[in-house]
Amino acid sequence: MKIVQLAGIALIVLGLIGLIYGGISYKTQKEVVRVGPLEATVEEEKTLPIPPIVGGVAVGVGVALLLVGARRKS
Repeated sequence: MKIVQLAGIALIVLGLIGLIYGGISYKTQKEVVRVGPLEATVEEEKTLPIPPIVGGVAVGVGVALLLVGARRKS
């Protein structure tokens, strides 16, 4: 597979994730208290929001890259 086609597939997948889930969630650990050898941490879930228009544009560009890659091959 060519790099153009791989980039197209990656954009389509990321665009669909943005459209379906509205963003990407991840977890971080934050240290709250540290007293000597004892420590307390809190796990926080954060979301990186992806606007629907960005997801739609990513899918469109990904499809265009797949079509360009297929035309170059033939």
